[in-house]
Amino acid sequence: MLDDGNSYIAEPRSVRDAVWKGWRRKCPCCGSGSVFDGYLTVRDSCDFCGEAFHHHRADDAPAWLTMIIVGHLLAPLMLMANEMIDAPPWAHAVAWPLVAMTLVVVLLPRIKGLVIAFQWAHRMHGFDAPR
Repeated sequence: MLDDGNSYIAEPRSVRDAVWKGWRRKCPCCGSGSVFDGYLTVRDSCDFCGEAFHHHRADDAPAWLTMIIVGHLLAPLMLMANEMIDAPPWAHAVAWPLVAMTLVVVLLPRIKGLVIAFQWAHRMHGFDAPR
């Protein structure tokens, strides 16, 4: 949108809607195209609406958030399981790393999509330019 002085005035973007689309690994703008080209490789732009993603700056935030979430989920579960289940130590040594790896594999791309969508909604790192 342009005001009378020909300067660009950005319309507000819904953070909640964008983050939900990002969690589903969809384009935060249209919700149809995929943000990713593979497991974690971000596309240069959306196939449906053309929104550019190449300038995102997710960097280490998705990995950091994933570790925080998985750690906070597993620590109490491990303590409760140790108290409630009389399993041998080798069973814990096999089970908990598998649970942790499964959670990381499932959560990491979703959290990366969420971080990119959050940046898009707040017009950070190049997402502020009008198309």
